[in-house]
Amino acid sequence: MSHRARSRIKEIFKESSPYKVFLITILITGISYGLYKGMLDNYLAEIVGMGEMDRGVTEFFRELPGIMLIFILAAFYMLSAETMYKMGAVIMMAGMGMHAILPPDKVLVTLAICVYSMGEHIQLGMKNTLSLEYARKEHGGAALGIQNSTSQIGTLVGYLMIIAAFSLFAKYRPYLPFFWAAAVLAALSALGSFGIIGKSKTDETKRRFYFSKKYIKYYMLEMFYGARKQVFLTFGPYVLILFYGADAATISLLFALSAIAAFAASPWIGRIIDRIGYKIVMVGDTLILVIVCALYGFAHHFLPMDRAFYVCCGAYLLDAVISLASMAANLYVKDLSDNAEEVKATISTGVSINHVITIFIALFGGWIWQTLGIELLFVLSAVLGLCNSAYAATIRTGAQEG
Repeated sequence: MSHRARSRIKEIFKESSPYKVFLITILITGISYGLYKGMLDNYLAEIVGMGEMDRGVTEFFRELPGIMLIFILAAFYMLSAETMYKMGAVIMMAGMGMHAILPPDKVLVTLAICVYSMGEHIQLGMKNTLSLEYARKEHGGAALGIQNSTSQIGTLVGYLMIIAAFSLFAKYRPYLPFFWAAAVLAALSALGSFGIIGKSKTDETKRRFYFSKKYIKYYMLEMFYGARKQVFLTFGPYVLILFYGADAATISLLFALSAIAAFAASPWIGRIIDRIGYKIVMVGDTLILVIVCALYGFAHHFLPMDRAFYVCCGAYLLDAVISLASMAANLYVKDLSDNAEEVKATISTGVSINHVITIFIALFGGWIWQTLGIELLFVLSAVLGLCNSAYAATIRTGAQEG
C-alpha cells in the first residue's frame, strides 16, 4: 500500500480506533469468501446435483439467518458490536469447516450453507456499524467505501486462485482442497478478530428489540432492496451456469472482474454519497437497475447465445457496482440516530427486515424461472427496483426527517 493511500485511510478513521486490525480481518475473510463463492454455484450444480428449484430452496435456508438476526441480537443485546463481530467470525469458521468435512449431500450441504450464512449475517451489520463508529466526523461514506474495497481485494484474490486452479486442473474438480483452504482462512480471520478491542462500556439502557417510528422509511427501503438484490445474488450466476453453460473458471473470472469493479468503485461511491447526499444515490442506483434487468432477462431474444452471454456478464458487473450504493442507507440511519448503539441496533434490524421478503424471492424465484421463464424473474427485479427508487424519493434528509 502506498504512503498516500495510508495517509488517506488515516484521514478517514480515528487514530484511537482499532481500524487496522478490523480491516485486516475483513481482508482475510474476503479471501476465504472468494474461494467459497467462486466455486459454490458450480459445486452445487455439478457435484451436489442441484437444479433451479433446489437452488431456490437452498437459498431460502441461506437467507433464513437474516430474519433470525434480530432474535440473535435480542438474545445477546448486551454485547458490543466488536464482540458480535467476533461471534460472527467464529460461526463462519464453523460453517466453512462443515463444507470441508461433510459429504456432498443436498441436506448436509444446505446445513453448512445455513451455518456459514449465520455468521456472515451477524458480521454484516457489525461491519457497517464498526466502520461508521471508527470513522472521523463527515467521513462515514468514505469509511464504508474503504471497508468495501478491502473486502473486494480479498475476494478478488480468492477468485483468482479459483480461476487458476480450475483452468489448470478442471478435470480433477478440486473443490475439496479449496473448501479446506477457505476454512483455514476463516479460522485465521476469527483469531485475528479477537485483536479488535472496543472501548465502549456496557450500556444498561439497551433494549432487546429496537424499532423506532423515525426509521420506518429505512425499514421499507431495506425490504425493497433485499428483494431486488436477491434475484441477482441467487439466480444471476445460476442463469450463466444452467442457461449458458458457464464453468467454474468462467464464473470465478466474472466474480473476479466484479470484485475489481467494486474495489475501484467503492471509495468513489462513498465519496459521492458524502458529497451529493444519500438520497440522490438511493434514487439513482435502482433506476440503472432497470437497464441491467432488461439486458439479463431478454438479451437471448435479440442476440445469438454467445453474444447474449457476454451481455449478461456485462450486466452482472454493472449490478455489482450499483449495488454498492446500498451504503447510502447506512448514512441515512446515522443521520437520524442519536448515538452509536442506535446505529448498530437499527442497521441490524434492517438486515432482518430486508430478509423477510428475500427468503420468499429465494424460495419462489426458482419456481418462477422453471415455470414462467427467466424473463419474468428479472422483470420482477426491475419492478422492485423502481419501487425502491420511488420510495427513496420521499425521504427527507438530516434534521428535516427528525
